[in-house]
Amino acid sequence: MQTGMHTDTERCVRAVRSKDARFDGWFFTAVLTTGIYCRPSCPAVPPKPGNMTFHPSAAACQQAGFRACKRCRPDTSPGSPEWNRRADLTARAMRLIADGVVDREGVPGLAARLGYSTRQVERQLLAELGAGPLALARAQRAQTARLLIETTPLPMADVAFAAGFASVRAFNDTVREVYALSPRELRTRAPGSRRAGTAPDPAPGTLSLRLPFRAPLNPDNLFGHLAATAVPGVEEWRDGAYRRTLRLPYGHGIVALTPNPDHIACRLTLGDPRDLTVAISRCRRLLDLDADPVAVDDQLRADPLLAPHVDKGPGRRVPRTVDEAEFAVRAVLGQQVSTAAARTHAARLVITHGEPVDDPEGGLTHLFPSTGALAAVDPQTLAMPRTRRTTLTTLVARLADGSLNLGVECDWAETRARLLDLPGFGPWTADVIAMRALGDPDAFLPTDLGIRRAAADLGLPATPAALTARAAAWRPWRAYAVQYLWATDSHPINFLPV
Repeated sequence: MQTGMHTDTERCVRAVRSKDARFDGWFFTAVLTTGIYCRPSCPAVPPKPGNMTFHPSAAACQQAGFRACKRCRPDTSPGSPEWNRRADLTARAMRLIADGVVDREGVPGLAARLGYSTRQVERQLLAELGAGPLALARAQRAQTARLLIETTPLPMADVAFAAGFASVRAFNDTVREVYALSPRELRTRAPGSRRAGTAPDPAPGTLSLRLPFRAPLNPDNLFGHLAATAVPGVEEWRDGAYRRTLRLPYGHGIVALTPNPDHIACRLTLGDPRDLTVAISRCRRLLDLDADPVAVDDQLRADPLLAPHVDKGPGRRVPRTVDEAEFAVRAVLGQQVSTAAARTHAARLVITHGEPVDDPEGGLTHLFPSTGALAAVDPQTLAMPRTRRTTLTTLVARLADGSLNLGVECDWAETRARLLDLPGFGPWTADVIAMRALGDPDAFLPTDLGIRRAAADLGLPATPAALTARAAAWRPWRAYAVQYLWATDSHPINFLPV
């Protein structure tokens, strides 16, 4: 079991006194004299140290009887970076809970996906986070409910079920307990400030909200990569926003993500409002918004050859994905071809096998084909070399029958080994999937041509073995080092589109 920051009382007190936003999401402060809990950067006057207790999660605060602060809104802080940098049971469970698995499949479904008993999962989460999976999912439902209450005109009964509550009564009781206000009082208070987002959108099923992050955030390579590799019909850059279609548990959606200095503006159109929680979770993963850029950059800056490039553009994130299986297919299509050729191959699959969608606000036309649809494709119709065709058909067959899992719950090392067992999968393909689909922050691409070229230009070892040895000092953030190395090139992936 890992010990969280909340156990270091002295450090937590210092963070609260300095109102340090870097620690928002790392821990929560419960104030004994007021019965509320806050984020470390709460603008209120800090309480006396003797009146503060510290907890690892909002759910733990709620379990202890504390209510969310109405001023700093602790449930809207960035998520803990722990769950995206670790691959242990707790981190994998938290990624699944964020993806809405407990609401859809219950705790037994969560445990089954992790390969443990429900008792083992509950005991581990309670020990590290102060709350079990039901309480953690309940805290997430409360946050989703408040978002819907404050940013949509949905009737309260619809909000309750869209947020994942089993009944309107459970919804009412939870909102009152967590926020010390009824749902209608929350909505009445919202119009004057819209702190959780912007005004309700008149388009049916459309929400506008803000996605917080820890500063700094460099949007250049993040949005530049997504725009430069966008598959026509599925993704596009339009009016300063990256837009794409989403395949979700209850239907499909379209999202537009726009970088701003202090948040990412997120405009979501959903076919079913029950998909809100998972859509937000996947957008945050796509943009790596729960990263701790200060910790990453401090370690990479310790290398004198990397330091000038970190200082030039701090806060680079790893562009990830909203659909792990989709990314794996696209990685195979991109083997040994240019970015433009990979987009062309993917677009052909989309037009022929993707599901059509309507997009009144732009040029999106399809969902990326499901693995089931791709597994049914006649291999002879695929316009690619025979060996790559075999690689692609083997991959989609394994994904479709469940023998290969790339979901947020998978073990990174084990999954990488399974990928390397597939025909046509070498280290580059396995590692780029580990970095961008699995979310391994330490994935590294020493054989990548762009990385080798950048390494040579910077005076780093240029051979894969020697570069890997040098990169040991960058662990566990080698995937971020890749972003800084790629950024030394003039490729479009490194520039925010205009």
